[in-house]
Amino acid sequence: MKFFAVLLPMLDAEKSKEFRPQHLSFLDGMRKEGHVYGNGRFTDGSGGLVLYRAASFEDCEALVKKDPYIQHGARRYEIHEWDAVWAD
Repeated sequence: MKFFAVLLPMLDAEKSKEFRPQHLSFLDGMRKEGHVYGNGRFTDGSGGLVLYRAASFEDCEALVKKDPYIQHGARRYEIHEWDAVWAD
C-alpha cells in the first residue's frame, strides 16, 4: 500500500461548516477500513490534510471523491503520493 497526502483547500466556508459532521463520519469509516492514517484541519482556516493509504493514485482518488466535502463542493482536493519516513 502507498501513502497519499490529500490536501483539502477551502472552497466554501459555509458548506464546510454544514457538511463537517458528515465529513468526519466519512473519515472515521475510512479509518476503520484502513484507508485513512491521519487527518486534521489547518489552524489558519484554509482547509485540511488527510493521509490516505491506497494501492494506487486512482484508488485514492476514488475514495476522496466519496468525501461529503468533495461531493457538496465545500472543498477541492489535491492528491500527492507521499514517500513517508517515520520516526522510530
